[in-house]
Amino acid sequence: MRSIGEMARASGLGVSALRFYDRAGVLVPAWVDPVSGYRWYAPGQLDEARLLARLRRAGMPLADIRLVLAGWSGADTDLVRGLLGAHLRRLERGLTEARGEFSTLEALLDHRENPMTASSPTGTVRLSLPASALADALDAVRFAVGKDPELPMLGGVLFDVDADALHVVATDRYRMAVARVDGAGHGGPRAQVAVPAPLVDAMRALLGEDVAADFAVEGDRVTLQAGERRVSGERLAHDFPDYRRLVRLPSGRRIVVHVPEFRRALEAGPVRAAEAGEPGGAARDVSVLATADDGTVVVCGDGDEDGNNVGVDRGFLLDALAAADRDQLVMEFGAAPTSPLAIRRVDDEGTFSLLMPVRLDN
Repeated sequence: MRSIGEMARASGLGVSALRFYDRAGVLVPAWVDPVSGYRWYAPGQLDEARLLARLRRAGMPLADIRLVLAGWSGADTDLVRGLLGAHLRRLERGLTEARGEFSTLEALLDHRENPMTASSPTGTVRLSLPASALADALDAVRFAVGKDPELPMLGGVLFDVDADALHVVATDRYRMAVARVDGAGHGGPRAQVAVPAPLVDAMRALLGEDVAADFAVEGDRVTLQAGERRVSGERLAHDFPDYRRLVRLPSGRRIVVHVPEFRRALEAGPVRAAEAGEPGGAARDVSVLATADDGTVVVCGDGDEDGNNVGVDRGFLLDALAAADRDQLVMEFGAAPTSPLAIRRVDDEGTFSLLMPVRLDN
């Protein structure tokens, strides 16, 4: 007999998915402990669970999955083959329709400017910044830089110069980090430039001394000078998405967490397995978070079921806590478990991270 956790690891189905399929009558445990409620599965159910996982990954409707499982072990395979063929034809029709919609969208993009991006600087942009503040800002966002080769526009940090302030932004779709630095000397219209990650790292290496750092953009050339040291390179040849649209979130429930204690709870707490976020990446460990009545954030175990619980990539959350670099932080939960989880500094509203939640029913 396998416990639900062992069945999850062996089959590729998450614990929450196994509970869902039990409630739906698709894959019912062989025995449920009447005292603890723990589910136990017979050895023969592992093959059924693996089959169910394949059908789920293929997007088969639940009603068809139930019939496939019922007919899988029978001598007559006509029903199963018919269901598989019908679903494949549905997928092909859906793909054809999706291609048509995407072709229309691409044609629209070809005939208009993308409003999600800001105009490239037309002249020289200069801004003087405290080196220590710029270093802190880059440290706060560097972890969120994208690595997907199919999305090169996310492979760097956006430098957004607005009046006499600089916002630096990074995102890989699953998380976003924003930091603000006050500066002097620009005073012109808003200008944005995406700086590739290697150049960002070279800039950060210059910022060891507490001196003024001079940031400049001339055409496609980006330069940072701190004291006698200087680094320069080409900007990314791609537009960065309009992060201002992505950070406009309705206010949620804010809870102050003691970071060292919360980190220990995360590292020692239970996790659930989820598919990789990036192409070719490893499977992710998901921590399930809940807000308690006493105003704390708790890491839930397998038996804690609540529709308001929020699943988040544990590695991403640990990265965000480290990048924020504070012993106390504010965690802001949205009105729904599908809302991004915000990690904010208590003393700096302009520096924060957003983490996309992981669906717990999948």
